[in-house]
Amino acid sequence: MPTNVGRADRIIRLIIAVAAAFAGFRLGGTVGYVLYAVAALMLVTAALGWCGIYALLGLSTCPVQRGR
Repeated sequence: MPTNVGRADRIIRLIIAVAAAFAGFRLGGTVGYVLYAVAALMLVTAALGWCGIYALLGLSTCPVQRGR
């Protein structure tokens, strides 16, 4: 899998993951489980540097690498 999530995007995803997990803990119930799922998805995409939705849409937030 080629990386399609840039550094700034990864940091934002980590912040969203922490916020969603905290909100899920505070709210509980079904909403909490949904927020846990969102947190897990954001954490995995940040860790892998690859987003399936970006891949489907042909998007990338990685900087363009120039030849040497």
